[in-house]
Amino acid sequence: MPEPLETVLAEVRELLLAPGLTRAVAAGRRRGHAPSVARAQVRPVTLKHGRKLQIVTDDGARPYTRNVDGDEAAAAVDALLAEPFGNWHVETGSSTVQVRVTKKGDAQVHRSAAVAAPRALEGHDRAKQWLLDPGDPLFSVIGGTAAKRRQIDAFLRALAATLPDDLPSPLRVVDLGCGNAYLTFAAYRYLSGRGAHVQVVGVDVREDQRVRNSAVAAELGCSEDVTFVAGTIEEAELPFAPDLVLALHACDTATDQALARAVGWEARWVLAAPCCHHDIAAQLKGNPAPSPYAEVTRHAILRERFADVLTDSLRAALLRLHGYRVDVVEFIDSAHTPRNLMLRARRTGATPTDDQRAEYDSLTGQWGVTPALASLIN
Repeated sequence: MPEPLETVLAEVRELLLAPGLTRAVAAGRRRGHAPSVARAQVRPVTLKHGRKLQIVTDDGARPYTRNVDGDEAAAAVDALLAEPFGNWHVETGSSTVQVRVTKKGDAQVHRSAAVAAPRALEGHDRAKQWLLDPGDPLFSVIGGTAAKRRQIDAFLRALAATLPDDLPSPLRVVDLGCGNAYLTFAAYRYLSGRGAHVQVVGVDVREDQRVRNSAVAAELGCSEDVTFVAGTIEEAELPFAPDLVLALHACDTATDQALARAVGWEARWVLAAPCCHHDIAAQLKGNPAPSPYAEVTRHAILRERFADVLTDSLRAALLRLHGYRVDVVEFIDSAHTPRNLMLRARRTGATPTDDQRAEYDSLTGQWGVTPALASLIN
């Protein structure tokens, strides 16, 4: 439920000036207005002359830091609150408050208790720290089973490891093959909580999913920033070129279609968790294996498992050849899903070496395969 912006900003002011403040971030812009700085961060620091409030503002060219206290701190906080930031994220020792200013100028607020720090080991027990508060409204809409929370947390940790600490704002995200979009919404809630103005588009071929997901966005109060389109991964039209591309459990060559679009957009970051791998498996079945590896593909179950490894190895190699640094990591424990691999890529623009090209050519040539991703990129 939207709240009066003036009342919410007064609450934020109290939190910023209270002794319990941990950190706060302001970013984004309100509709029709632009703040004088792109981002501001506020946190308490203890210096030689006592406790100060450190305020770091960034105008897009360089950060500016100052340490203030007393009346000067109050005046500096008032000046920040007067800026037309679109989002505030405030953490204290006991609570977290997230504020998003709507197009109508109201405040959409989420308040939650602070996540407790891990306590000392008691046998094998340790308190769980979730990157997205289990009390977040998202879980009341999509359901909060233990398995779903684990998958969301694993995904957000992979996302956090991929992106820089200082997020661009706006941060534009596309989720290709989003399905029921609970990871799409989790990404939005988490990244918005880090102070960025996040714009997300979810793409799925099914029109009923678009309608259902749009209704969820409206229920969560984020339909201005999280939208959905029905269409294929290859042909879907977006209102922007994305910074971050997600493709989570897209089936078979749908993952290749998503990676090809990411390369075409020159997306800065890509997270892809492949699902089934039929394309290379079919090619292996029709080609004799190079000596002395015939035993690797003679049995169907071994051929299928090797095809999984070969497919994702070639995907990683192709991304490197197109200017990405790639890590292949575990998405979530295999007890949750056997499809637990993730390709995590960051665009560097580096020119591939002759050795990298030769390794890729040798691998595809020896096994007699043509990856779908290679055809799609070309």
